[in-house]
Amino acid sequence: MLLVEDLQAAYGESKVLFGMSLSIARGEVVTLLGRNGMGKTTTVHAIFGLVKPTGGRVAVHGRDVAGQPPHRIARMGLGLVPEGRMIFPNLTVTENLLATAHPGARQGKWTLARIHDLFPRLKERAANMGNQLSGGEQQMLAIGRALMTNPDLMVLDEATEGLAPLIRDQIWDCLARLKAEGEAILVIDKNVDALTRFADRHYVVEKGRVVWTGTSADLKSSPEVKDRFLKV
Repeated sequence: MLLVEDLQAAYGESKVLFGMSLSIARGEVVTLLGRNGMGKTTTVHAIFGLVKPTGGRVAVHGRDVAGQPPHRIARMGLGLVPEGRMIFPNLTVTENLLATAHPGARQGKWTLARIHDLFPRLKERAANMGNQLSGGEQQMLAIGRALMTNPDLMVLDEATEGLAPLIRDQIWDCLARLKAEGEAILVIDKNVDALTRFADRHYVVEKGRVVWTGTSADLKSSPEVKDRFLKV
């Protein structure tokens, strides 16, 4: 579904990615793990065309999209829940969701009614403006907005950053439910223990390249990986 090979990217003269490689198959939940500033968000931006790669390959469904405009890449079946949520503050919850609605290749699997079923709180707050929501409600809305594009792959950058523990648990429950329904997901987050409960595979990133990859069972049995690459 998604194949990234030897991806390189830079901000001006500052090179950030030095050969990132990863893959995601249909129905998989995969994570990008690592300390701050190691290239995780830049990888996402390069995949979506928000940063133009300087080398390497990004293929969606076998088609090379590296360097394509973001809107064209999104239309190939990628949905993004960006860091910072970036919902539309002056639109209502319903307007935020409908603004990105697209039937997609799966004949509109995700509808407004299904988003309300996934996040009942959004139904309760349907008429509220985006800037009237709590951080947790905004994250639910950002996830719902991405699902309304009916993506083949959803990417969450910092899935639970800044959220209260109870809200974090709700987001993890949501992602586990999406996995059970066959959704393919790429997640960036710092909560390794929560991620290993439902993710299939993990990529650990250090200074713009993958330094370790394995299953949740592999990661649980590798405390040295956590100590070396993931602890602050």
